[in-house]
Amino acid sequence: MTTIVQRDNPTLRKVATTVAAEDISSPQIQAVIKKMIKALEEQDDGVAIAAPQIGESLRIFVVSGKVFVKNYPDHEPGEKVPDTLVCINPKILKLSQEKKSVPEGCLSVRWLYGNVLRSTKAKIEAYDAQGKKFSRGGSGLLAQIFQHEIDHLDGILFTDTATDLEEMPPDKENKK
Repeated sequence: MTTIVQRDNPTLRKVATTVAAEDISSPQIQAVIKKMIKALEEQDDGVAIAAPQIGESLRIFVVSGKVFVKNYPDHEPGEKVPDTLVCINPKILKLSQEKKSVPEGCLSVRWLYGNVLRSTKAKIEAYDAQGKKFSRGGSGLLAQIFQHEIDHLDGILFTDTATDLEEMPPDKENKK
């Protein structure tokens, strides 16, 4: 099981280091990406993870392919799940003025949940795992993920701005 660092780890409060474009294809960066994907796959409730969450202060996050499945999380069993989206050195290009208070949790802040005010749409620019620059827009959950993960890369946790924080350990969730 890959260790996901928790809220008291100082790496989560640092502004993560930019990855040099020529280093993206290096064995070191590729190993970090693989480790992040593995860590995310080991978490049933995870939809994305940033490198600082596995103790690597690098500007990388990955989004689970399950987020791109139609009707996630209520999709058809056996439906093909797209590849994980890898975002290296992501920058927000545009955020919608429309904001909404959305429920949020974090793999590094177990088992706290709260509401965070997020833009309903977001567009980012980043490099993929092969070092190719791309831009991608998203709304709803994907826009929320972009904002949450880039906050991680800037040393910000969702609990810094969340309201109505509530602890919900797994057994408590199952009783709901």
